[in-house]
Amino acid sequence: MDSGPSYVIASLTKPLLSPFYYYLKEECMKKEILNLLEQKNYVEIKKNLESLNSADVAEILEEFDTNIQLLIFRLLQKDQAVEVFSHLSPVTQENIITSATDKEIKILVEELFFDDMIDLLEEMPAHIVKRILANVKENERSLVNHFLNYPINSAGSLMTIEYVDLKKNLSVKDALVHLQKTGVDKETIYTCYVIDAQRKLEGTVSLKDLVISDENKKISDIMNVEVISVNTLDDQEEVARKFKKYDLIAMPVVDKENRLVGIITVDDIMDVIDDENTEDFYKMAAISPSDENYLDTSVFGIAKQRIIWLLILMISATFTGYIIKSFETALASVVTLAMFIPQLMDTGGNAGSQSSTVIIRGIALGTVKFRDGWKVLAKEFTVSIIVGLVLAAVNFLKIFFIDGLGVQISLVVSLTLFCTVIIAKIIGGILPLLASKVRLDPAIMASPLITTIVDALALIIYFSLASMILGL
Repeated sequence: MDSGPSYVIASLTKPLLSPFYYYLKEECMKKEILNLLEQKNYVEIKKNLESLNSADVAEILEEFDTNIQLLIFRLLQKDQAVEVFSHLSPVTQENIITSATDKEIKILVEELFFDDMIDLLEEMPAHIVKRILANVKENERSLVNHFLNYPINSAGSLMTIEYVDLKKNLSVKDALVHLQKTGVDKETIYTCYVIDAQRKLEGTVSLKDLVISDENKKISDIMNVEVISVNTLDDQEEVARKFKKYDLIAMPVVDKENRLVGIITVDDIMDVIDDENTEDFYKMAAISPSDENYLDTSVFGIAKQRIIWLLILMISATFTGYIIKSFETALASVVTLAMFIPQLMDTGGNAGSQSSTVIIRGIALGTVKFRDGWKVLAKEFTVSIIVGLVLAAVNFLKIFFIDGLGVQISLVVSLTLFCTVIIAKIIGGILPLLASKVRLDPAIMASPLITTIVDALALIIYFSLASMILGL
């Protein structure tokens, strides 16, 4: 397909415009498919799609309307169709299942990896779930329902049961034979899990060790007994941290009795990391997190995500107004003071936002913990002194020489700026740590909330210094 006439431009520009090559290729493929659809040349469409990676096919399908999506999906071979389906967005998956026959749904649920099927069921509306479960084998239905009962975002909700288990009394030769027979249906075979008669996890064996070891050796001789595992109820963020810390491609999931109930693979953790990062970005911008894509979310849905936090911040900002009102005599005496209020509030908010962003990211990566609070406090205080002195000095020179407002006003504004920067950076550094300590998401202590707090404190400092220095 790559050598066809539709890809001449993309092929010529690949060496020169490598970042755009795959975009051009995708656009060419979409045009090619549309042309072939007009010609009703379904054989050629099928041939072209077979040459592509399943993820690329899924990306192309997302660009078409529902009718074309279903038509193209039905042209795919069974194995490729299942892989493509697992890469599609929940909206497209729902459209396909809604339009599919019971026979097609049965093939999908039989061929999908178990964890992909659980993910699918968690995303679909009730009537779709009911239809899918109706096509699940009777002996698997209770297992599916059991998995669906695990808390959302827990290790249990992420795991799959498609793993290779071994007994420690097996020889390497027998283990390889077992792997050849059962491995084809497993999500990963690179790590095998050693369990006893009660399914308690005893160790792990890598495929590499199986291949290079003497075939007469016992599994107990080559297995690793220091196993990194997670409990079924552990939060997905903790699971992601362990994957990163130990550089794993799969991790066993055990129950309270240390019985192996499933494994989590790295591809699922990549999705978790994306979801958690997205959630943090939403919270840091004072937006309620959502599992839906932006373009798939209704206008009212987006408004609902944003309006709650905006209402909270708006109400909390009224305290700033009360502070200004309580110092209205000072403002009336020296109207010039009002001119610097936006500058002080913006600088304080920005300073606090810088600190909170760094600390929140550190908490997320596990490099900053609550026990590091004194270190964070000391570092942010030192940084704030340096930053505050520079900003205050520049501000003093600007007000005195450029604005020509005199020493007293220059001093009031500059001292306020200095104090505000110190307070903002300390608050921005400490609040996320306190949030993590009380099991709140540190991301909620981000820019909007910190800005609101710092604004109020900055005004109190400003008018207090003005009253003292200017004698108001």
